[in-house]
Amino acid sequence: MPKFAHLVDIVQGGSKTWPAAQLGLVGHTGSVTSVAFSSDGSSIVSGSYDSTVRIWDAKSGVQVCDPLEGHTAAVTSVVFSHNGDRVVSGSYDKTVRVWDARSGLQIGSPLEGHTDCVSSVALSPDGDRIVSGSYDTTVRVWDAKNGIQIGNSLVGHTHWVSSVAFSPNGDRIVSGSWDNILRAWDAKSGIQIGNSFEGHTHWVSSVAFSPDGDRIASGSYDNTVRIWDAKSRKQIGSPLVGHA
Repeated sequence: MPKFAHLVDIVQGGSKTWPAAQLGLVGHTGSVTSVAFSSDGSSIVSGSYDSTVRIWDAKSGVQVCDPLEGHTAAVTSVVFSHNGDRVVSGSYDKTVRVWDARSGLQIGSPLEGHTDCVSSVALSPDGDRIVSGSYDTTVRVWDAKNGIQIGNSLVGHTHWVSSVAFSPNGDRIVSGSWDNILRAWDAKSGIQIGNSFEGHTHWVSSVAFSPDGDRIASGSYDNTVRIWDAKSRKQIGSPLVGHA
């Protein structure tokens, strides 16, 4: 078996025999939709169709607090704040929620405004803002402290927004959609930056910035991964092909 530094599998119920290099985190009663490590690698957060968020010790696999309960439908996306003190989750219940990562208690009221399922959430590097993407075709930016939406909704996509991400310095947001397109936004003004990123021939499912913020990677139902120049919005090289 290949030697991985830390390979974790979160499963739904039941039991399983795990090789020494793996750790099974068992507790969710529905399919697990999203997982993320804390920045220091000590904790893992997971979201599930069972409507709960769970936080786990990455070494022992033990839940560090009771399940985070409040969502009334499947949890679609989870992320830790950079310092690991908070967790943000998005859900089919159209809300975004913020949680204390130690106590598991919800912080403040749900962030409400989307008119359809929330599909993706991300935190700015400084932890001050939350971005969410939704099936209502909009991207929204929220004040992470008071839960109030900042400015107008970011409008331009013509189908479900499936994935959102902040740039490493927090000045830009990228979104991917089932309209097959990526869009970049000014994180402060909410204005779209330049033209859209076009090339995928099917739904865009995932987007991410490179650590230096110069490139954007996207995955799609067209079975390709594409790399883009974040400034020119042009595709770099050929699509990465291999998925079947």
